[in-house]
Amino acid sequence: MAAAPTRSAGSEREHRRAPEKSGGKDAGTRLTVLVALGANLLIAVAKAVGGVFAGSPALLSEAAHSVADSFNEVFLLAALRRSRRPPDRRHPFGYGKERFFWSLLAAVGIFVMGGCFSVFQGIEALRSGAEESHSGYVAGLVVLGVAFLAEGGSLLRALHQVRGQPGGGIGRDPALRTVVAEDGTAVLGVALAIAGMALHMATGQPVWEGSASLAIGVLLGYVAYRLGKDARDQLIGEAVDPEMRDRIRALLDAQPEIDSVEALLTMRLGTDSALVAARIDLAPGLESEEVELVCERVKESVANIWPGADQVFLDVTDAATADARKPGRRPGRTP
Repeated sequence: MAAAPTRSAGSEREHRRAPEKSGGKDAGTRLTVLVALGANLLIAVAKAVGGVFAGSPALLSEAAHSVADSFNEVFLLAALRRSRRPPDRRHPFGYGKERFFWSLLAAVGIFVMGGCFSVFQGIEALRSGAEESHSGYVAGLVVLGVAFLAEGGSLLRALHQVRGQPGGGIGRDPALRTVVAEDGTAVLGVALAIAGMALHMATGQPVWEGSASLAIGVLLGYVAYRLGKDARDQLIGEAVDPEMRDRIRALLDAQPEIDSVEALLTMRLGTDSALVAARIDLAPGLESEEVELVCERVKESVANIWPGADQVFLDVTDAATADARKPGRRPGRTP
């Protein structure tokens, strides 16, 4: 007997339940993004005013950095809201991948508004060799000191959120990952700007400040590349972690009614949602009712070891049919 591929009844239940189970999970991430947004808006204004007053390319580069981060936080807030929309006829697997799309836009924003502007400021500083007044140095360093404290506080908030995640890591949440990357880069960028201004003040050579601005631009470009690459991989369709895939395959192999697992495909649909599709050969002699019970039990077992697997599909045949389809294959085992 060949059992026709079964539809995933368990998946439909999770489909309806997905918005409920994940609706409250983003509260901590949303607060982290809002804290970062507020800090970046205040810091951007302070850096811009201080940079114009002091004529400091490093400070203006940091102002551009904070403006870029502020826009990116808006993108991430949109991602948190839109990715939790329930599935519909046009998007039956939901909108979880929207979070990866907005994270990609954030990476582009970091590169264009932050990295490119910082490199431009650095080149201009090296070319013109403009000098600053003593009051400009003092104002710039005060602004950068305040920015360092504010960015550090935002980073600590983001790291606290990371520690609260399952497994104690950033995982696959692009919004949280982007905030941590932005805040960490901001702290390092402020440190570079302070070093550049201090060396400029001590030596009278503007090359130090121009070099600091170039270094900030290169740093932002690298961070944008890494975030963009991660978002691209997720949008294309990335498999789940190999360890989890091996656990699912081991679970399938352990079922006495399953003769073999011909194929196992997985794909992440969001930060806490994934698709699992398996083609399995059942031992011969099972009735259709037994096949249905086996399928339901397998889906429940997969959900137990990994709640994120809320879309599970099984393509089922029996071993006798598989043997007929593959003439060189050895007979299947019996339960």
